[in-house]
Parts: sequence; C-alpha cells; structure tokens
Amino acid sequence: MCLQLKRKLQSITNKSLPAIAVAVILIVWQILTGTRIIPPFLLPSPVDVVKAFVDDFPLLLSNSAVTLAEMFIGLVTGTAIGFFMAVIMDRFTSLYKAFYPLVVITQTIPTVAIAPLLVLWFGYEMLPKIILIVIIVFFPITVSLLEGFRSADPDMINLMRSMGATNLQIFRHVKFPGALPQFFSSLKIAVSYAVVGAVISEWLGGFNGLGVYMTRVRKAYAFDKMFAVIFLVSAISLLLMFIIGILQKKCMPWKEKEKKI
Repeated sequence: MCLQLKRKLQSITNKSLPAIAVAVILIVWQILTGTRIIPPFLLPSPVDVVKAFVDDFPLLLSNSAVTLAEMFIGLVTGTAIGFFMAVIMDRFTSLYKAFYPLVVITQTIPTVAIAPLLVLWFGYEMLPKIILIVIIVFFPITVSLLEGFRSADPDMINLMRSMGATNLQIFRHVKFPGALPQFFSSLKIAVSYAVVGAVISEWLGGFNGLGVYMTRVRKAYAFDKMFAVIFLVSAISLLLMFIIGILQKKCMPWKEKEKKI
C-alpha cells in the first residue's frame, strides 16, 4: 500500500514539474517585458501573445487546416515509403548495401536548400510541401524499423524456421512486433519533423498555411502574432505526439502489462 502511494506521488510530481517550469518561465518573461527591461518591439509579453492568438484565432484555424492537411498526407506517405524500404532492405542484403547509403545521403542535404527547388519544379500548391515532408519523414521511420527488424531475437527466428515457418510468418510474429517500440519512437520524431517541415516549406511560397501566415505577420513586424503561431505549432506537435503515445499503448498492450508487474 505504501509502495503504491509512493509511486502515485512520484508520478504526480514527475508530471507537475514540467508545468511548474513552464509557469516560472512565463512569469519571468512577463516581468521582463512588463517592466520594459526587454522592449516590446524585441519580445512581446505573454499577455500580448495570448491576445494576438485570440484575436486571430479564426485566421489561425483556417491556416492550420492547410498545414495539417499537408503534414498528414506527407506523414502517411513518408511512413509508408519508410516501412516499405525497411522491409525490402531487411529481406535483401544486396538492396540494403545499395540503398542504405542513399537513405543517409538524403538527410545530409539541408531542407532549406531543397525547398526552393521543389517550389521551382512543382509550383506553389501543396505538392512541393508534401514531397519535402516525405523526404523528412521517411528517414527516421526507415532507420528505426530497420534497426528493429535486425535486432529480432535470432534464437526465436531459428526456432520458427526449424518448425517450418515461412519468412512472412517470421516477420509477422517476431520481427514486426519486436520493431514496434522503435517504430513508435521514430513516429513521434517524424510527426514533429513533419509539422516543422510543412511550416518551413510554406515560408518559401504558397497561398495558405501557418508558414505563409508567419511570413505575412513578420513583414508587418507583428511579432506577437509570430509568437502566437510558434506556440500553436508547438501545441500541435505535442498533441500529435500525445495521440501517437495513446496509439502505441493500444498497439502494444503487453508493454503496459509488463510495467504493472
């Protein structure tokens, strides 16, 4: 009983510490800007940011819908490509040796350098944004899944082969379940990258989206609105990561049972 109470108190403390840290930062920020130690044209106060968020909420909402649509399509496509690449590279060693260096090379090219070319080639619609998000997303998915597949228990694989299991059955019952922790960890990273990638791609051209909105308010020197967008993007990323965490628990119920033991 005492141990359970101690665990609950520790859990509450661990969850409350980040909120306390954020509250302290906001209070200090408000004091610095409210007392004019930092001029408002350099850093708007949290109150001004909240006011800008409320005033422009309908506009932010409409632009968020465009950015989220780009992010979702790019994330799903990039995840599917990453999954396919990981499967074929795990299955065929020659393809692994041929394609893995190319996968790594794609991440050495700065996204800021790729984005203008994509806009030049495909225009200002959603397509270049989606392609950029796919490029950003598929790398962590591919590498994490490949690592998960290759870290499967060899004794378990040999046992299944001795029992006449096919490669598909080994993949379904051993490799794929074993790679799920790496997959969801990479998916959380990919989601945050996808949101940021969508915003960055919109900076370079477009008609709607949070990145386009940020470019417009920056040119108007409305820094309170810029901070409102920054906080909104952060909130969207955290919410999506939280949703993936819930999905992970649903797909991996055995992990929750292990924690309770």
